[in-house]
Amino acid sequence: MQELEFMNWLVYHVVSGQAFFTGVALLVIAAFSSTIDRPGFGRISVLAFLLGVISVVVSSTALPYWLYLLAAAVTFVWIATRFKTSWRCGAAYATVVVWLLAAAIEIRFHMTPALSRTDNRSITIVGDSVTAGVHGDGAIETWPVILAREHQLSVQNISRASETAASALKRVKSHEITASLVLVEIGGNDVLGSTTLVNFERDLDALLGYLTAPDRQVVMFELPLPPFYHEYGRIQRTIAAKHKVALVPKWFFLSVIANRNSTLDTIHLSQSGHQLMADSVWRLIKSAFGTEQAD
Repeated sequence: MQELEFMNWLVYHVVSGQAFFTGVALLVIAAFSSTIDRPGFGRISVLAFLLGVISVVVSSTALPYWLYLLAAAVTFVWIATRFKTSWRCGAAYATVVVWLLAAAIEIRFHMTPALSRTDNRSITIVGDSVTAGVHGDGAIETWPVILAREHQLSVQNISRASETAASALKRVKSHEITASLVLVEIGGNDVLGSTTLVNFERDLDALLGYLTAPDRQVVMFELPLPPFYHEYGRIQRTIAAKHKVALVPKWFFLSVIANRNSTLDTIHLSQSGHQLMADSVWRLIKSAFGTEQAD
């Protein structure tokens, strides 16, 4: 990653979801430290536990409810073993196992999806101002335009500033989508705006349901989430799984806007940001168009 300017490392670490894995590592350290009956290890265990819990909570990681409940129950039993030392090792090892299980389940959402080959070099993009650009700044060449020009793609760009899942659905219904690959960059305005969880779930379900079709791949950017917004992520993952939509990890877009001079206001892309986004998206989708034309 290039030098950060608009976003320090800690913010990136949290919003990208990487803080979850840091939290898991700290909880594992805490559990193992609690089994060592030597001076200082008790304090290490307490400190690692507190920092681990904080890291997991602020990461807004949308794990299944059952897994969070299981992890919380096992962790509570481990904590309670301070009053029943004969159970301490067993409870500590169980805590390690359950949190490593959580990390193993979550890590797949941090891997870029593999795309299937498509027969034509066409793509449809549904997005908001990150894709469409900011109103009144016509001098900036947006990343869909760059993508089309540099890689000889036919790009149908159905994007508009301030778009939400609900307004995007209305807009795509007024267009005929013929591309076999669709990229969806929607949801930021829902999270940062006034869209309720119920409405976001309903609108995103309707949008992805409309976009999905036989012989069409739909790929959606997962939303980088501020602390305590995990329910939006849970909805996005659930609806994506329902419609068999591939998710691009949270860190993908975040890695673009975290680079020096990539944004105008920490979110909307500058010209260099659009170029970097185009390059990043091409690396993501080029396998769909065949390796012989990948570069």
